Amino acid sequence: MSSSLPGILADIADITDVETALTIAQSHGGIRVSIPPRAEDGHWLTELLGHELADRICKGLAVIDADGKLKGVQREVIPLGPASVLKAARRRAANALSAGKSARDAAQISGLHERTIFRMKKSDDDQGSLF
Repeated sequence: MSSSLPGILADIADITDVETALTIAQSHGGIRVSIPPRAEDGHWLTELLGHELADRICKGLAVIDADGKLKGVQREVIPLGPASVLKAARRRAANALSAGKSARDAAQISGLHERTIFRMKKSDDDQGSLF
């Protein structure tokens, strides 16, 4: 995967580009969707991106089943996009801090800025331990 986006968004970014994947996340993030093996008129993806781009995504995500039939994506939840990437990074940082790592190490592990780690630590200090 060339993208740091989660799940199917990374696949879509690989097929098209990150901007298109983010458009889909903004429009349908957190929602369970189906994507046909070929673009269809009136389908949400075609309405959102146009027939040509939607068809490229549909074909790129389609698979051939055991019977040799082309199948699309069924009941897949579209990730929220950058929000979920940030949430995962914050979780990695919190785990690193809990394991006794320094703010610098937590920043490197999580991919967040050191200032973000310091703000996270301050917030935890202000709230006290919840456990």
